[in-house]
Amino acid sequence: MINTRVRSFAFSGIEAIPVWIEVQIASGLPAFLIVGLPDKAVGEARERVRAALTSMGVALPPKRILINMVPADLQKEGSHFDLPVALALLAAMNVIPGEELTRYAAVGELSLDGSINRVPQVISASIAASMLEIGLICPKTQGREALFGGDKDVIAAPDLLSLVNHLRGLQILTPANLDAAEPDISENNYADMSDIRGMETARRAAEIAAAGGHSMLMSGPPGAGKSMLAARIPGLLPELSLTETLEVTRIYSAAGLLPSGNPIRRAPFRSPHHSASQPALMGGGARAKPGEVSLAHRGILFLDEMPEFSRQALEALRQPVETGEAVIARAAAHVTYPARFQLIAAMNPCRCGWLGDASRECRKAPRCGEDYLGKLSGPLIDRIDLWVPVQPVSPADMLNASSSETTATVAERVARARGRQNDRNDGIRNSEIKAELCIIHDNAKSLVGEIARSFRLSARGFTRLLRVARTIADLADSDLIHETHVSEAAAYRQRLH
Repeated sequence: MINTRVRSFAFSGIEAIPVWIEVQIASGLPAFLIVGLPDKAVGEARERVRAALTSMGVALPPKRILINMVPADLQKEGSHFDLPVALALLAAMNVIPGEELTRYAAVGELSLDGSINRVPQVISASIAASMLEIGLICPKTQGREALFGGDKDVIAAPDLLSLVNHLRGLQILTPANLDAAEPDISENNYADMSDIRGMETARRAAEIAAAGGHSMLMSGPPGAGKSMLAARIPGLLPELSLTETLEVTRIYSAAGLLPSGNPIRRAPFRSPHHSASQPALMGGGARAKPGEVSLAHRGILFLDEMPEFSRQALEALRQPVETGEAVIARAAAHVTYPARFQLIAAMNPCRCGWLGDASRECRKAPRCGEDYLGKLSGPLIDRIDLWVPVQPVSPADMLNASSSETTATVAERVARARGRQNDRNDGIRNSEIKAELCIIHDNAKSLVGEIARSFRLSARGFTRLLRVARTIADLADSDLIHETHVSEAAAYRQRLH
């Protein structure tokens, strides 16, 4: 006979799947069994739950205890099942009222002393609970995170004993408060564009990239300022919308990278080292966690020294760059994460880095530059919107150069261009629109055709050329794409070598 049921969740990507925790306490030899395809962490819940109950003075009955997780054919992973298992046991033992638990789902990991610890994906659990029109019981430190998921009936408990007393009406836990969230420390820590002297072409390309969400590849010798410029592009991007904030926050929650519980309101900036593997970039591992492409969702993925990444990892980028999704296929899991990121990359012109400098370049020049760029496949290069050569600025020019525009000034133009895109494209960035939405002035049509033939552009390359031209027109507050916009866009399609 089933004594009680408590609801929890299993997770597939950022989606939460309802799971019932069923408890049966029957006569027989003492045993504590958990069934329903549990992983190691779920199996270990037996000892954590036993110790947590002991810490509050509750002993398990000397009977056969069976924990069943429904549906049984769904893989159960993670320590977040500790809390619902403990609550189901307590309800079966009549320590807490079972009918009270029917109005809630629960997630949380138990310490041996009964404390309720943080777990990933509370925000996804909160969204799923809201859809089921029930409340959510979660760790105290994640109350704000649960509230941001849309669930207004949240019980955020610091430990099992206080939660039990709350459910029995002996104690009232302080409600979680979304308004008490701490400010996002990532909002104002971007370096300023005014630090960059010279590099006018690269600065202009960065503005275009930020305005339209375009991918960009910079090439130049060491110390020319490529990484410095890339680090300032996030400051040009507008604050995330509420929908985008929810998407990004859910991904970081799934990755266990949301320690403060605060929603992420600024576009993320991810810069993995070139030694990163394909699973690190795309996602994967034992629990199919999100990779760098998903952690950069609605923000920037910066690949410094792009040719130094493994060929396998780079080729894996082709799909998410085009579709905005990262699909992780494993024998035990098939998970899809959002990955609509903006690719910004940098590279040296060759392995030694001094191609074009007669006093420094190696004896293999110019063949070394062709070989180095050859590490990037044609299909991947075809997905780059802006190809930007970056020339170093001499110390004398740096000292004599006037102050550059600040990030706030450039960001204002970017915001205005983004506003035009949102009104025209229903919130879709120019980097994602169809070619038919790039309306060209009659005088510019012949120039577009000539450039396409001269550059031997593929259909994808031609579409990306028009998208960049559309962004340049938006920065100029123009409804139509004119010859000047097409010419500037074509200048960024020139091969780097």
